[in-house]
Amino acid sequence: MPPWLGGISLPFVALGRYPRSWGYPYCDRVDEQRLVDRIEDLGRRQLPSKAFREQVLTVLREGVAFDGHVFMLTDPHTKVATSPLADVPMLPWPMLPELVRWRYLTTVNRWDRLLGSPASSLRTATRSPSESLVWQHVHRKLGILDSAYVAFGDRYGAWGSLELLRTSEVFTADELDFLTAVGAPVAAGLRAAVSRTFVDPADQLLPLGAAVVVLGPDLVVHDQTQGAAEALLRLNPPDEPMAPIPAAAYNLGAALIAWEEGVPVGEPWARVHLGGSRWVTVKASRLGAGIAVSIEPSTPPERMDLFARSFGLSARETEVFLLLGNGLDSKEIAAALVLSEHTVSDHVKAILAKTGNRTRQMVLARALGGG
Repeated sequence: MPPWLGGISLPFVALGRYPRSWGYPYCDRVDEQRLVDRIEDLGRRQLPSKAFREQVLTVLREGVAFDGHVFMLTDPHTKVATSPLADVPMLPWPMLPELVRWRYLTTVNRWDRLLGSPASSLRTATRSPSESLVWQHVHRKLGILDSAYVAFGDRYGAWGSLELLRTSEVFTADELDFLTAVGAPVAAGLRAAVSRTFVDPADQLLPLGAAVVVLGPDLVVHDQTQGAAEALLRLNPPDEPMAPIPAAAYNLGAALIAWEEGVPVGEPWARVHLGGSRWVTVKASRLGAGIAVSIEPSTPPERMDLFARSFGLSARETEVFLLLGNGLDSKEIAAALVLSEHTVSDHVKAILAKTGNRTRQMVLARALGGG
């Protein structure tokens, strides 16, 4: 057994994770398009984001093999990661905060820099893998030979990213082309999943209060407010096996460190879905030598921005929508945007059509999460 496994035996055969020396499955160009078509179909099946990502991974395995994966959601505005769906069996859990920290500090193949670009791999993006800080400080110790990355974004924002890991053999150009081809349908599926979280107010779950977690410089939890422990247990979507907030706290702490080090992914805050129509905003700020991560219900502007992006509203439609949320009528919106009332009415009709609502009141109730 390789020493980097730390005594953990990986059931490669049972999981379908075969080293190249055993013969990775081969996917030709015809099969590739068939797999892309299947992923497009998954995006139309009204799946929650976790189920969608799980099924995407199942389809991807038919075209490219991997020994581990990290499939993250990202805030479409800040690009900070949340709610990772991960399986890295060679990683000892105490190393997780360190891995997250270096993933933000490295600029090689970081997801925010791959948006709008083809999939990339560690071996094709560097002359030496040690150019990647995450490989130099963590992946090398885990015996990871190569990693492939693809970011999922569109003109409405950044919706997620996928990292595939291999412990033997590098990713080929054809495999990277395949990952590039699935980028658009996966982005569309992730965005559609976000839009479906804005359920009717009657389907809401109970709101949650604010909480603060204090991380050390190493991102390990050092302290928390009195209500934080309960909040961390409750901040758990119904279909998630483990709470996403601790992972979000690591990511927000790492985002703040990257911001301070001059290699920012984005502002250190992100919105996290918690089931029903609940969304919270997780923010990181400096607290002495530590980092305070606050968890609060998302504000009306934060929810409305996310709603507009997820339903694909145009820039002008978004402006009209936000003014509707501020209580303005068509005449007031027309004056504010220097438009005719007729044009404003056309934009409102487009907003209602795209979001599947009959009235302004209904669309605002869904976006804001209340009656």
